[in-house]
Amino acid sequence: MLSSSSTTVKSLPLKKRLCFLLKLVCFVSSVLIFCEFLIYYVVIFQCRWPEVKGGAHVDKKETSTSVLKAVILADTHLLGEIKGHWLDKLRREWQMERSFQTALWLLQPDIVFILGDVFDEGKWSSPQAWADDVRRFRKMFKYPVSTELVVIVGNHDIGFHYEMTTYKVNRFEKVFNFTSGKLITRKGINFVIVNSVAMEGDGCAVCRTSEAKLAALSHKLNCSQQKPNHSNKRCSDVEKLPASEPILLQHYPLYRKSDAECSGEDSAPPEEKNIPFKEKYDVLSQEASQKLIWWFHPRLILSGHTHSACEVLHAGKIPEISVPSFSWRNRNNPSFIMVPLLICWASRQYLQRLKLTVLEDAEWPQSKSNESLTKFSTVGGPGRSIWQGRDLPSGFAFLGLWVAPKQGKAGALEPAPCSPPTPSPATRAPSDPARAGAPPSYMLPARSLPDQQFTLRNSVCL
Repeated sequence: MLSSSSTTVKSLPLKKRLCFLLKLVCFVSSVLIFCEFLIYYVVIFQCRWPEVKGGAHVDKKETSTSVLKAVILADTHLLGEIKGHWLDKLRREWQMERSFQTALWLLQPDIVFILGDVFDEGKWSSPQAWADDVRRFRKMFKYPVSTELVVIVGNHDIGFHYEMTTYKVNRFEKVFNFTSGKLITRKGINFVIVNSVAMEGDGCAVCRTSEAKLAALSHKLNCSQQKPNHSNKRCSDVEKLPASEPILLQHYPLYRKSDAECSGEDSAPPEEKNIPFKEKYDVLSQEASQKLIWWFHPRLILSGHTHSACEVLHAGKIPEISVPSFSWRNRNNPSFIMVPLLICWASRQYLQRLKLTVLEDAEWPQSKSNESLTKFSTVGGPGRSIWQGRDLPSGFAFLGLWVAPKQGKAGALEPAPCSPPTPSPATRAPSDPARAGAPPSYMLPARSLPDQQFTLRNSVCL
């Protein structure tokens, strides 16, 4: 009896220790499961798709089926074999994988865009290292058949302009089906893919090919947004595309001086905001930026590269959103953007934003349309291209409208071809540094009509 009792007393501390260890293991396991798995659901569950209203004539059910739900992220920077420590790789890639897979499961987007710098060392990768990086990417960013993944090229994927080669570009294109100047249309919404690394403007082989594809696509889009016109030979044999303003997808942002005007919790730290950006390194050059705007007149530009969020307006009306990095290695609060998109068709099929060319002093008669005319404040003599005038509103209908000169001769408001001919020296507008926002010289021709007619020339087609 005494021996049995002493054994029981001795075993009590051991049971307490085992119970404590069991509780500790359960606690640590619970913390790990929550912090490394459940936390992503808790955080992303709070995200909601912004409501999109389709107008009074469109019911809620029809609007919901017409909305394209897009998730945009950038700068994942998967580590490579040169700089990537195995523990750092394991940690960062797990975080991105769980975030991405949880977002797909909870948000169920129709399409996901990754705006470049997918890899950190793509510009240096050997064929074997590249294959390993691609394998890891496909594991982390796997997606269901109901979702589409579109990947844009960045400078870390193929190198900066001076490091970029045809081999690296082709290697990236083969894996991700990426082509600069490619048009993706989903639910009537046009997305234009841009290799911004190739927008150097120095005529390199990759640059020439990329810009030629973009210019050809611009011509197709512009012709698709014009009224069918048998006399317009430039557009007679052009493939018709959905007539909506495109969204540009690229890695480099368009030119801006710095992030000084950016605000919000995802913007750059205060000590970095006033650091000037270097053209062709931090942002596109002014020339390349202006070229893209005047080629496509996009409704929205989405970019990455800076690792911080920023919203800016170009030409006072074209928004650009720089998407922050998705990697914990680049910032402590990585994020992505949810964008519900809906194509809004106007009551008239053919709408253009136009500029007025004055051939003679004119007076504005009553419109034959129910739309009211926007009157221009014009300067200059006959035959001058007037850029001081205001844009016509996007809902302005040019069909059936007439302007009568004081001399009584008739003229028509006529949409001109969207792909302007190369102007002769006589038709080029004089350079004026004070004329902010003026288009490049190759966008400035003004064609005179006979008998002192008046014409509205399109600067950019919507």
